[in-house]
Amino acid sequence: MKWANFLHFYQPVDQQPDILEAVVAQCYRPVLEGFRNHKKIRLTVNINSTLLELFDKYKYHDLLDILRELGKEGRIEFTSSAKYHPVLPFLSEKEIIRQIKLNNETSTFFLGEAFHPKGFFPPEMAYKKELAPLIADLGFEWVILDEIAFPDNSHKIDYTKRYRIKDTALDVFFRERRLSNLIMSAIVRSEESLLEALKDDIKSNRYVVTAMDGETFGHHRPGLEKTLFDIFSSDKLELVTMSDLIKSYPDVQEVGPVASTWASSREDIEKNIQFLSWSDPENQIHALQWKFTTLVLESVYELAGDNPLFKEIRHKMDTALASDHFWWASAKPWWSLEMIEDGAFRLLDTIRSIPNISNDKVSKARDYYEEIIKTAFNWQRTGKIRLMMREQTTRLRIPFKDKTLGAGGAEEGVYHAFIDMIKKLEQEASKKGEYEKSILWRDALYKLDNKLDIYDAINAIDLLRTEIPHEEVEAIIEKYKEQYRKIRGGQPEQRG
Repeated sequence: MKWANFLHFYQPVDQQPDILEAVVAQCYRPVLEGFRNHKKIRLTVNINSTLLELFDKYKYHDLLDILRELGKEGRIEFTSSAKYHPVLPFLSEKEIIRQIKLNNETSTFFLGEAFHPKGFFPPEMAYKKELAPLIADLGFEWVILDEIAFPDNSHKIDYTKRYRIKDTALDVFFRERRLSNLIMSAIVRSEESLLEALKDDIKSNRYVVTAMDGETFGHHRPGLEKTLFDIFSSDKLELVTMSDLIKSYPDVQEVGPVASTWASSREDIEKNIQFLSWSDPENQIHALQWKFTTLVLESVYELAGDNPLFKEIRHKMDTALASDHFWWASAKPWWSLEMIEDGAFRLLDTIRSIPNISNDKVSKARDYYEEIIKTAFNWQRTGKIRLMMREQTTRLRIPFKDKTLGAGGAEEGVYHAFIDMIKKLEQEASKKGEYEKSILWRDALYKLDNKLDIYDAINAIDLLRTEIPHEEVEAIIEKYKEQYRKIRGGQPEQRG
């Protein structure tokens, strides 16, 4: 089994120096130094060039040195991306190409010959089909997307073959959510627990693709960087870069990925709201932000390229396209008045900087700015934000008991199948003297029975799938469902 691990590092273009200092101390320096010290490491990294600029600006030159060293040695493979982290499906072809070229130019400046990307990471793994030919035309060989982008059903992905996007020469690799989430949520905290989660795959010919934010290790999850190095030291895992997979898996199948992000759910895609965090059709602030963005961008296009101020103004526009202020206005659940204002001010400052801009456009831009700020403060003052967050939490977190036993019919069998599997694991752990694990399963039973599982970061059902092979879980579920199909009549009151 080959394991291709992908890490994405990013900070906003004008990140506050004290925040950057904390992330450097907690994550970037220990992680990069750990990569340098572990000679076995091979992994794929995206580091937006805005972060490279921040390392240079605040004199973290040792980090740039390590990145160059690892890249030259081939232990790290760099991808490209869009420099200022915009959500690409919302940009025109012209803007997408500009952002990618800017990222390549800046990354080459700081990383030199170590930066020769074959792969592409779209920010937030945000994808629409129109992106594929653009990425291919720019010379990239592959793109990484979330498994949710696989058409119809992610369980159909065959990780013993490669996939290529239809009508292009662009390969696509699909991130596996389950294992990525187990690592990000610190459920996997050692080589042993990772091998347990991979026990059915470890001797197979398949490959595994995980992907997550690099800041997970040490910043979001203190101490988890030590887990990463422990895992990388294993002699049971073959670490590879994403591009290594192209050489190892010659069998290629064409596929048409669906529009999605790595945060999308199947329900989001079905409802055509897969970009909810950046353009929610029910979010008035998002609507204002995009109208404001369109006004300013069109005004920038009217400025002649040979104008002495063009370069400065174009830079302001580039930074204003970053995804951050849209994301922090989503309120499902992310919310920050400061970030919303910062994005609106960038747009206002950009249009005000354009020479000879009409008073009408400046006035309209000021109206957008004030309306965005007024609406945001009103939402916070009236409690609308708390209501939106609560509604989102309610939508996402439905007790397992309600989704199965409460649904009736064969789904009752699903509930009882999982309960019996957890009881079995509890008994096995107790017999082995693994009392902490036994208590974990006992608590899981209590939470599932009392509908308290919605408060867990990782549900007991996901934990169970790390203990029992996926095929065995599905076989047991099907067995229990079939039993319920046999005994139930056409009306719910006919049988108990």
